[in-house]
Amino acid sequence: MYPYVYKFLHYLYSSHNQIWSACLFCFSFLYRFDFQAPVMQRDTSSSDASASHTGRVRRRRQPSEATADGNRANGQPLLVNDRNKYKSMLIRTYSTVWMIGGFASIVYMGHLYIWAMVVVIQIYMARELFNLLRKSSEEKQLPGFRLLNWHFFFTAMLYTYGRFLSRQLVNTVTSDHLLYKVVSGLIKYQMFICYFLYIAGFVWFILTLKKKTYKYQFKQYAWTHMILLTVFAQSSFTVANIFEGIFWFLLPASLIVINDIFAYLFGFFLGRTPLIKLSPKKTWEGFIGASVTTIISAFLLANVMGHSRWLTCPRKDLSTGWLYCDPGPMFKPEHYSLGEWVAHWFPWKEVAIMPVQWHALALGLFASIIAPFGGFFASGFKRAFKIKDFGDSIPGHGGITDRMDCQMVMAVFAYIYHQSFIAPQNFSVEIILDQIIRNLTYEEQKYLYKQLGEIFHERQMQS
Repeated sequence: MYPYVYKFLHYLYSSHNQIWSACLFCFSFLYRFDFQAPVMQRDTSSSDASASHTGRVRRRRQPSEATADGNRANGQPLLVNDRNKYKSMLIRTYSTVWMIGGFASIVYMGHLYIWAMVVVIQIYMARELFNLLRKSSEEKQLPGFRLLNWHFFFTAMLYTYGRFLSRQLVNTVTSDHLLYKVVSGLIKYQMFICYFLYIAGFVWFILTLKKKTYKYQFKQYAWTHMILLTVFAQSSFTVANIFEGIFWFLLPASLIVINDIFAYLFGFFLGRTPLIKLSPKKTWEGFIGASVTTIISAFLLANVMGHSRWLTCPRKDLSTGWLYCDPGPMFKPEHYSLGEWVAHWFPWKEVAIMPVQWHALALGLFASIIAPFGGFFASGFKRAFKIKDFGDSIPGHGGITDRMDCQMVMAVFAYIYHQSFIAPQNFSVEIILDQIIRNLTYEEQKYLYKQLGEIFHERQMQS
């Protein structure tokens, strides 16, 4: 199926390359995508321990053993005492440099490509989670059952992005009258189309039910819906942040990366006190050191990013051109006099601070204290399923899901914080235009335009 879809998008790309460039990127990825994931490595430490325990007689722990276990957390050595820590650190650093470099390149390319990156990450996450409870022995009796999971996945993707990016899509195709009418119709009936696709998947599932596999099939059905809720309910807010301004996507994501790096470094060199049993190598030293570093970094990074229009301007369409906008009061520096706070010989008598920097402190506080619990939740989840990592696509880090656990929690908070404290709460021209585009036909929009013109003309005559 994917070769034909790819060729169809390539045809559309020849006439509307700015809209479909990201779609081609995603589908070319899907065309080469291997849905048969390798068998995940199970963490058999607990089972091996219980098996070996039955074959030995209990004995009293010697003092030397108690001392050795004092430097362990939940049966595993702390990172500061790990003999292989320098080798793992080298591998982890190498992967981190590549990830940061690739991420920076995509951010430089713009909003559309960042969205494409988010889509690819979602596909990888869904792949890792789909294969978590997969049993090949059961699926041999159910041909096409795995395809049903991906049908629900792409239906959820169409519904989610259709709601968040409808205004940007319409603004992009306004120059082509026919394409504008087609897109406007799709947006108007988008909810019905997605519901019909979901019902088609539901019927498909019922028709594939077979004896002796009922329990497995219903478990997979529930598991698929939980994955869709986890992946799309949170990452969709990431896309909303991107088009509100790359700043609101890049700053929260960067704070999570900074917190993760410095928690690792502080724990690597100073970690002695275990933090939580779910993550044996996490320490209080790493948690506190990373928290302070993240909050300071949030204040400084907000000032650096706030000077770039490419990062602060919202994107109103799906083009890739340069942005021009009024940055607004949040990104205009305010000068504070230092007065008696500094000595007379100090060269700076005042300091310029953007209002958004104070909001960045709240983002930094959340990224350093609350967001790590997303990682703790993922650790507990992996322990429940007795796996070491969700995947092995990133050397030294595990799978994509292992890297995105905290990011998803942070993305939701960043969106809610922006809508609550940053975005204007009254009706704006953009909101009214969005409602007109969504709910009025093309002929009704033309009629509204004429009526507004007559009203403006009458007011000019009266004045």
